Amino acid sequence: MRMAAIAFDNSYSALGSAFYTRVEPEPVSDPRLLFFNDDLAAMLGIQAGSLDIAEKAAVFSGNRIPDGAEPLAMVYSGHQFGAFNPRLGDGRAILLGEVVAGGERFDIQLKGSGRTPYSRNGDGRATVGAVLRESILSEAMANLGVPTTRSLAVVSTGDLIRREGWLPGGVITRVSRSFVRIGTFEYFASIGDHDAMKKLANYVIDRIYPDLRDAGNPYEALLAQVIERQARLIAHWMRIGFIHGVMNTDNVSIAGETIDYGPCAFMDGFDHDQVFSSIDRQGRYAYGNQPSIGQWNLVRFAETLLPLLMQGDDTRAAVAAAERLLNEFRDIYHQAWFDGMREKLGLVTQARDDARLIDDFLDLLDRDTADFTLAFRRLSSLGLEPSARDAEMKALFHRVPDLEAWLARWRQRLRDENSRDAERQQRMQRVNPLYIPRNHLVEAVIRAAEDHGDMQPFHQLGEVLQNPFEERPEWSEYARPPKPEEQVLQTYCGT
Repeated sequence: MRMAAIAFDNSYSALGSAFYTRVEPEPVSDPRLLFFNDDLAAMLGIQAGSLDIAEKAAVFSGNRIPDGAEPLAMVYSGHQFGAFNPRLGDGRAILLGEVVAGGERFDIQLKGSGRTPYSRNGDGRATVGAVLRESILSEAMANLGVPTTRSLAVVSTGDLIRREGWLPGGVITRVSRSFVRIGTFEYFASIGDHDAMKKLANYVIDRIYPDLRDAGNPYEALLAQVIERQARLIAHWMRIGFIHGVMNTDNVSIAGETIDYGPCAFMDGFDHDQVFSSIDRQGRYAYGNQPSIGQWNLVRFAETLLPLLMQGDDTRAAVAAAERLLNEFRDIYHQAWFDGMREKLGLVTQARDDARLIDDFLDLLDRDTADFTLAFRRLSSLGLEPSARDAEMKALFHRVPDLEAWLARWRQRLRDENSRDAERQQRMQRVNPLYIPRNHLVEAVIRAAEDHGDMQPFHQLGEVLQNPFEERPEWSEYARPPKPEEQVLQTYCGT
């Protein structure tokens, strides 16, 4: 590999061996590049043009370690479905190193690159289907404006791995502002290493929240910032019908990004209790539970910080400070959710009954299991006066009289703020996507790739999802809900 391709500037490795284990990726037999994100590479300052396809495949499969990389697997703990596991860590991911671009630091990590000391009897590998799924979902989220890890490259390994059967293996290269998690803090709290905890907190502040360095209590300010970012992130998920599926504390990014795309999914028909994850048998991480679980996870984070929040030996004051900040989560979340939902309805002013107007529309969607994405998108095309377009909206619902009554209220609310159709419709269409990575589309892409080695559907879906708000007639098939026989009712994490 040519030296200038990736300018690594590593900082996490400098924290010391308590934070990770040095480990190199396990070689694969026949790496082949399936996807490379040229735009993201350019943003990161990676000189992709200096690498040919074979070199990219070698580097991003882990077969060739680029100069300046310091491969390591991070250690962390985590509450998994509410139960604490004291030692998890990167079981199938290896951090190659970091790059600095635009004044920000980014981690570059291989996922599916083989066993690490934290693999817990696993093979450390991933299937082509799992890494394509993560690539599609993470890039779609980025294009929807949601904070997220990104997909830099996807490589097939040429090896078969055992899951429900023998499946082709793959490696995804993920990019994040940081792969530090709540679980990272939990690990050091669980072993009582307060020095390492403080070192980690200072690292996070210096790297992600540098404005907090001069705060009166920077650790209290850190807790406040993480709470705010998580509240806003989950509100964004809820506004687009996204279900993470495994909101364990080891899957919660301190940087406030969506991380670890496993059995995640976008809803088709709206259901507050929707669950897709095959391992979430009790519905802990159902769509409607995400805000409360987010707060629960943040309580676990606050618990780890208590020794740093204390002034002297005053534990009660530290607990009171943490509780005060945690109690702000719901207000921050509800305001972010409420503001976003008002935008989705085309409202620019606030009125006393707006919350009821929003809730009543969601209740209509829930009762009829109407398509969440299409309902808001079709609403975006309606005018102040009923027209032929109303029929397209009504086609999504069974209780049409109830919808008509709600539409009359909505239109009156728009008239009250002197809304103009053309300008409002444009605003609504900028926040209500038409194209999302629907489960049946993602499954079709995976089947084409895994069963037939055909990557064309993947690249076509990726092109559509780059422009989720721009309607194009030739993409109409990507906007429709699944037919009954196409429905995907369960999603899997791929481990």
